[in-house]
Amino acid sequence: MMLEGRSLAIGYRDRLVGSGLDVALRTGEVLALLGPNGGGKTTLLKTLLGLLAPKAGEVRLGDRSLASYSSRDRARLIAYVPQSHAATFAFTVETVVLMGRSAHGSLFSRPTAADRAVAERMLERFGISHLAARPYTMISGGERQLALLARALAQEPQFVVLDEPTASLDFGNQGRVMREIRALGASGHGVLFTTHDPNHAMRAADRACLLRQGGVIGEGAAREVLTLDNLSALYGARIQRLTDAGGDQAFLPE
Repeated sequence: MMLEGRSLAIGYRDRLVGSGLDVALRTGEVLALLGPNGGGKTTLLKTLLGLLAPKAGEVRLGDRSLASYSSRDRARLIAYVPQSHAATFAFTVETVVLMGRSAHGSLFSRPTAADRAVAERMLERFGISHLAARPYTMISGGERQLALLARALAQEPQFVVLDEPTASLDFGNQGRVMREIRALGASGHGVLFTTHDPNHAMRAADRACLLRQGGVIGEGAAREVLTLDNLSALYGARIQRLTDAGGDQAFLPE
């Protein structure tokens, strides 16, 4: 199955953010979307999710226009993990994860035994079962991000879309989230995530798409697209590449 944007123009009622955009995500692959602030990454994500209507072009899911799906049907196929989530109510972590099951029932219906079993598996998958009874408002930012990932997977989607999934996370939790993104692709999900860090894209993504000023300046296999020249053009800054004794590489601004 494929989530695809064709000849997209994206933006808001009074502002065009980008145009001429083609992007495709297949199940079983991880696509990283990189670009500077204001380049259009979040606007493109919201358009691919159906939260914003394209100003031109079309988003397709499988063999149908995304606009032809109901919001519940979209939720059964695509899960979204936002960049930040303001915790207002002290729901338990288990309850937050169970909210992902509303795509398969009613937001106000009681969780079934099957729903609770799915939520329990997701809590175990992300190593946060011990937090199940804790208030979501009383756990760390990294733990909240893992809870949101568990909630997304509780939807049992085919695609997972993440906006800056490592924002505000400490170094250890950044690595943990990147490992989970890679594992999602390996388990057959299509994963799209935005990042400012080309090292995250190099580590976790099969393909990379470079977005600057609302236009794609590079797209393809991550190791082919993430070059010094492309990254310097993307961020308007000189980039250096460091290689350790084992051959692993890292990009750093000069």
